[in-house]
Amino acid sequence: MTRTRALAGVGLAALLAAGGAHAQTSGGNEVEEIVVTAQKRAENLQDVPIAITALTGETLRNQRVGNLLGLTGLSPGLQIKTDDNAANPRIFIRGVGVNDFNPSTASAVGIYVDGVYVASPLAQLASFYDLQQVEVLRGPQGTLYGRNTTGGAINVTTKKPTKTFQADASLDYGTLNAVNFQGGVGGPVPVLGDSLSFRLSGVYDKDDGYTLNRLTGNKGNDANRWGLRAALRYQPDDKLTADLTVSLNQSRGGSILAYNRPLVAQTAAASGTFDPSLGYAMCKPAYYTSGQCTNVLGYANASGDLYQGDYQFEGKDILKLFGTSATISYDLGPMTLVSVTGYQRAARDDAEETDASPYPLITARYIAREETTSQELRLQSNGKTGLRWLAGLYFANDYLNNNSTYDVLRAARNPTPANPTGVDLANSIGLFGWPLHQSSKSYAAFGQADYDLTERLTLTAGLRYSADEKDFHYVSEAEGGAIPIFAFDQSKTFRSVSGRLGVQYKLTDDANIYASYNRGYKSGGFFSGQTTEPSDLGPYQDEKVNAYEVGAKSEFFDKRLRANVSAFYYDYKDLQVYTVIQRGALSVQYFTNASAAKIYGADAEIQATPAEGLDLSLGVSLLSAEYKDFVSVGTDYSGNTLPSAPKTSVNGAAHYEHPLPIGAFVGQVDFTYRTKVYFDTANTERLSDPVRTFVNAQFGWRLEDGKYEMGVWGKNIFDETNIVDITPIPGLGFDVFSVGAPRTYGVYLRAKY
Repeated sequence: MTRTRALAGVGLAALLAAGGAHAQTSGGNEVEEIVVTAQKRAENLQDVPIAITALTGETLRNQRVGNLLGLTGLSPGLQIKTDDNAANPRIFIRGVGVNDFNPSTASAVGIYVDGVYVASPLAQLASFYDLQQVEVLRGPQGTLYGRNTTGGAINVTTKKPTKTFQADASLDYGTLNAVNFQGGVGGPVPVLGDSLSFRLSGVYDKDDGYTLNRLTGNKGNDANRWGLRAALRYQPDDKLTADLTVSLNQSRGGSILAYNRPLVAQTAAASGTFDPSLGYAMCKPAYYTSGQCTNVLGYANASGDLYQGDYQFEGKDILKLFGTSATISYDLGPMTLVSVTGYQRAARDDAEETDASPYPLITARYIAREETTSQELRLQSNGKTGLRWLAGLYFANDYLNNNSTYDVLRAARNPTPANPTGVDLANSIGLFGWPLHQSSKSYAAFGQADYDLTERLTLTAGLRYSADEKDFHYVSEAEGGAIPIFAFDQSKTFRSVSGRLGVQYKLTDDANIYASYNRGYKSGGFFSGQTTEPSDLGPYQDEKVNAYEVGAKSEFFDKRLRANVSAFYYDYKDLQVYTVIQRGALSVQYFTNASAAKIYGADAEIQATPAEGLDLSLGVSLLSAEYKDFVSVGTDYSGNTLPSAPKTSVNGAAHYEHPLPIGAFVGQVDFTYRTKVYFDTANTERLSDPVRTFVNAQFGWRLEDGKYEMGVWGKNIFDETNIVDITPIPGLGFDVFSVGAPRTYGVYLRAKY
């Protein structure tokens, strides 16, 4: 695929929109109109000149999206992975994302819940339940959303209280003894008439886990989480609306149990290339499970079953979240004043069996706590006037405390009178900690205006100034502080200007084309991973992108077919990159800026209702994402493909409803497909995953005008290998695979009033 072909595809779509939008037929269902808030106001999806995927609460429920990780593949170019049970999703849109799992590193994709930025990666895997809609905004969103949106943004909107009584509940039961219960109830508060309304909702999710510990017979990678949300809406008249939300979430499932792939060849037949930095010959791929390859302590995993292992202990990944938000809007006539206030607290304690082996090679304890307070004030015009504008101020205050440790080669320690701890720093055998504290203050002023030059031609301009003040205190130590290594204290303010220029032309009432330039940035900062080298901590620089996009949005045949397409070109400077490098015999984390990266491609989303009761959808992404002029620690990554950036990805769904003598049949089949991905910056073949296709299905019976529904469901019904990530630890002689669930299936029951 070339850039010319991508742009030509959009040009062809625009011509089809211009000529085909007049080819109308009568009768049949229309594609559902979707209202989005991508530009901080309610607008028809087709009128917004941004590439957006909108997923309704019903769509998410039918596809059993339990948290952010479940969105992977459901929007063109969207890939999400994690190496944890409860936290730290790594999100990539159109190849843009960050591989780092450490708590101070912000995602390149901003997550927003009811307008509040979820800053902490500890809080971004909270359960999805009682949702109204999720919007995936592809491409930089630096004007209205600000920092850390070079890849895009994901807007999560929960259901709001209503002035009429509503209640709903759903129960799923399936393999792994999995139970998922969700429910919500709400309506007016009688003592105050209809000016005050409420909604209470919750979720409970539990299963036995899908990974077998061969040493104990127990299962791991189990889920055990719940969430509660209370919402109030005060609306005394048609001018004032005040929404208050309080939520609690907790996860106490097992810490991730990964699959261990040994790398140290022990026989001549199994020996590949000798690596002098590692001191051993790498195992040939054909011999990984032969028993002739081990880790550095001699453990040979001779099983190719990704869902089994020999684990010395079974840890817990405990996460506690609290959040509250208040959104107040007041209609001043020609304009509205909006205030969005948020507070979030996240606390995590994760005891991880990192080496996935029976020997005490390396274990981790991740302990972190983060608190964020934010305030946004906006003044924005009302109505569909010739000039639509928005101006705002933003402030956030964030505190992060981390007290994590790695316990490395405990069995190899040899205490002596001269060295009572038995720690050999030269060979990095010990209990290593990196307690740190970071405080951040973020300020921004922003504005955007849309001006109709004619009835058909609209210009858009936006600008945002941002400043991020970061104070960073870091200690590197061993044996719980008994052996200090170094301390690091530094403060820095990162300033940036981002903006947007765009033009949109309305071809017909049902078709428009647009072109835009977006300047986005991701704030610089300090590395929060474990290290014994002060220079590793940074600071690293802002990531900057100049993004160019053209697109077309159109509807045909009396709105029975919707086709939205776009092509894009990104020019990146100082792209923030996380890698694992060799330092002597050690595999260590490293964070730096790549000089440049170029990304281009095209994506499309099509929805159709070709027959009564039948809804079809299709999303396609074509992508080229490469580093340019990137040399780090003596390794040249130039020309390599960015991690989690498949050249092609496709998703689709078919939903069908048909009346029966009693009730109605409801069914859905959906799939996601992607081509090969690399999980590392070096594009190491053993750290890649080939083409994957995942298919899900649901078939049910709906009764009493939709009040009740029951049926059966299946996820990953063809039992496709589900590799989420591969992490190399060659210094200790192994890779670990994080895997998602295999095929699961069960029954469901739903009710709503």
